[in-house]
Amino acid sequence: MTNWVEKDKKQLHPVYHPKSHANPLVIERGEGVWLYTADGQKILDGMAGLWNVNAGYGREELAKVAYDQMKQLAFTSNFSGMTNLPSIQLAEKLSGFAYEGLNTTFFTSGGSESNDSAFKTARYYWKRKGKPTKYKVIARKGSYHGVTLAATFATGLEKYQTMFGPSVGGFVHIPAPNPYRYEGDIKPGETIGQAAARALEEAILREDADTIAAFIAEPVMGVGGVIVPPDDYFPLVRAICDKYEVLFIADEVITGFGRTGEWFALKHWNVKPDILSFAKAITSGYAQLGGMQISDEIRETMESAPESEAYMHGYTYSGHAMACAVGLKNLELMEKDNYPTRAKELGKRLLEGLNTLSEFAFVGDVRGLGLVCGVEIVSNKETKVADAAMAMKIFKAAQERGLRTRPVGNVLAFAPPLSINEEEVDEIVKRLGAAMDGIGWKVSG
Repeated sequence: MTNWVEKDKKQLHPVYHPKSHANPLVIERGEGVWLYTADGQKILDGMAGLWNVNAGYGREELAKVAYDQMKQLAFTSNFSGMTNLPSIQLAEKLSGFAYEGLNTTFFTSGGSESNDSAFKTARYYWKRKGKPTKYKVIARKGSYHGVTLAATFATGLEKYQTMFGPSVGGFVHIPAPNPYRYEGDIKPGETIGQAAARALEEAILREDADTIAAFIAEPVMGVGGVIVPPDDYFPLVRAICDKYEVLFIADEVITGFGRTGEWFALKHWNVKPDILSFAKAITSGYAQLGGMQISDEIRETMESAPESEAYMHGYTYSGHAMACAVGLKNLELMEKDNYPTRAKELGKRLLEGLNTLSEFAFVGDVRGLGLVCGVEIVSNKETKVADAAMAMKIFKAAQERGLRTRPVGNVLAFAPPLSINEEEVDEIVKRLGAAMDGIGWKVSG
């Protein structure tokens, strides 16, 4: 029998450490929400790969589109002066699809590139507007925006930065609107949403509004612990950005394309950004594709620019013909099966199920929006002391029982394919409950 784990040592994996990769799952195939390993395990993928396989595994329609497009035209340059039909068609489909006024799409290969493009575009815009001192970006502590050098230091998680310093300048971090454990100060009478929004305004004033190009935020923070913000937060943020002439970048790499119960998550709060970053579910992981959408106002600064101020940014695989064809077909499938509605309804079922596990002494909080949920593990419910070691123990116990979750710090994240059915949702809860029960902790109450 082939020793795939030994052969795999020739590969360097993302976010690698030998301890975390000592006994990796070797995945051979996938079907629906299920993964099958080379050694015969069947695992319910509660994370849809990396938050992205919304349409589920094994969709022949997507494989056929990729095959057909690759036969006809797999790739051509999409740099200025050349284009291809799939990229034209997908950009047309996406025009105004996420938010009114975002009608222009720049294609990338993934979320890190999308956010990096957003940062550069914000700087470009303000230079074109005659305000070159506006270059800084405000982000939130605990946020995740990718692993390019700029995105790494936009990210508000220190572990991603420790071995890659010195830091890239121009990024400022403020407290995230975490209803369970808000780290900022709260004035008498303030809600957490108001306090977190005030932190943004204070940072703008402290740094000087004339130096702030943009504010970036995930509508629901993913790697930072599946943080669902209070309802009053983003409307206040939008107003503050408008007040101080700060572009609002929505990082919807995880939340885009139906995950939260809306096609794009800021619609929950009737807010729209100036720049939108997307990736992941645009192809359900069947091809490497991401993108950035910009407002009509930003596009106009490009259209009116002299040649000396051209938008000199792009990637080899921007507008990749095969990837765009897959993205177009994937959107068709998701619209046909009404994935946002599925996420809303099945997300409610998953959240209700996970809430039944609150009886365990180590479950501090259960939260979610649509089909992205988190279970926060603590050593004490009263003091809310985070327990990442216990979260890892539960993660391993769940995997032994055929359930894949992802420990992000002390939070167990769940974001299954949107193609999941009711029985499979219940199976997530059942297997997680069995894993927790097997840990041996007494149930509280």
